[in-house]
Amino acid sequence: MKRRDFLQAALATAAVPLTAAAAPDTVPVAATRRAPAIRSRGIEPSDTLRMAILGAGSRGQYLVNQFLRLPGVRFDGICDVYAPRFAETRAITAEATPTFDDYRRLLDRARDFDALVIATPLGLHADHAVAALDAGLHLFLEKSLALNVEGCNAIRAAALRSDKVFQIGTQYRYAGWYAEAVRRIRAGAIGRPTHIHAYWHRNYNWRRPVPDPSLERLLNWRLYREWSGGLLAELGSHHIDTANWIFEALPERVVGDGGITFYRDGRETFDHVQAIYRYPGDRMLFFSSIIGNQRTGFQIQVFGTGGSVELTLEDATMYYEPARAASAVPAELLESTAVPSLSTSGDMPYRGPGERIVVEPEEDGDPGLRACAAFTQVIRTGMRQDAGIDVAWAGGVSVACGIEAIRSGTPVSIADRVASGG
Repeated sequence: MKRRDFLQAALATAAVPLTAAAAPDTVPVAATRRAPAIRSRGIEPSDTLRMAILGAGSRGQYLVNQFLRLPGVRFDGICDVYAPRFAETRAITAEATPTFDDYRRLLDRARDFDALVIATPLGLHADHAVAALDAGLHLFLEKSLALNVEGCNAIRAAALRSDKVFQIGTQYRYAGWYAEAVRRIRAGAIGRPTHIHAYWHRNYNWRRPVPDPSLERLLNWRLYREWSGGLLAELGSHHIDTANWIFEALPERVVGDGGITFYRDGRETFDHVQAIYRYPGDRMLFFSSIIGNQRTGFQIQVFGTGGSVELTLEDATMYYEPARAASAVPAELLESTAVPSLSTSGDMPYRGPGERIVVEPEEDGDPGLRACAAFTQVIRTGMRQDAGIDVAWAGGVSVACGIEAIRSGTPVSIADRVASGG
């Protein structure tokens, strides 16, 4: 079965309700993008994928729920160091799923599973992912790849020596409006893409309630540098991966900074960060995340010599530059039939409509669910992988070097870090 046909069949019957609420750092999806309930498809028991979850917090529970909306999937293991998560996750599996409080005990039972989903803190990814791949399991790993370049390299080496499927959790690789936008960019619709401005701004302190002070670093691990890459990793990894996708390159250099401006509550990771990545050909990505003002929200603005594309969590819109002489608009676009949409008075910002990208229904829908569906189908059929280890490594190294630049306050040469092996 072709990938497109599989996703159409699987997603056309996916369930509307989610048993567990998405975490504040998960990507929300408009209700209109959710598909109807899944129906039995008569899959033989031998075709059932037996899965386990390592890291059953809010994001892990979200992923369990998504996978269980697909045909022929069951969870036979839940692993976490925080016992209350066992009951929470069993409420999703709707059975007495076996539980483990140590990932090594889970992997001792690797023969009982086909695939593992890892949604543990970023600082644990390298140890957990390498052990899972070496145990012979297919692996779905939440983004980003690892906290540092060394960890990214270790996971990549393990994935390359394994014959199992590896997929990273950058779900916007499976968003139809992203894929169509990238296709149009590569076809030259906006000329040469040169700059990307990307934002994820919120007004939320990122703090979880803690029933006992001894659990602070366990439940609020995103706030502490030992386990977390902060906003650049947890939020910006999506934007950085998209820039790598559009520019078709690994960035060469990154500078960054940040601080604690809004929430002086003992946290170590910054509550606002900004980073600038330089790509080959003097192309640039600027990323900003602020969690004390939500005016800008989630946006990725791609600027080209002949137009622009704006990507959001739910849609994509094209804008075309006026075809005028003595401008950067390429000659082939000067005769374009695309209607210019950026006519403004002087240098005032354009506030009018653009051309909304419309995708086929089978390519639309919740990208998180589509990513999970793709993972199961790659395992079953060996179809082309969209977010495999090469994509994961490029995004992970880019994020890890950005974290280093922000924490140190000094520029980081990604090329040098890669050349030195980390």
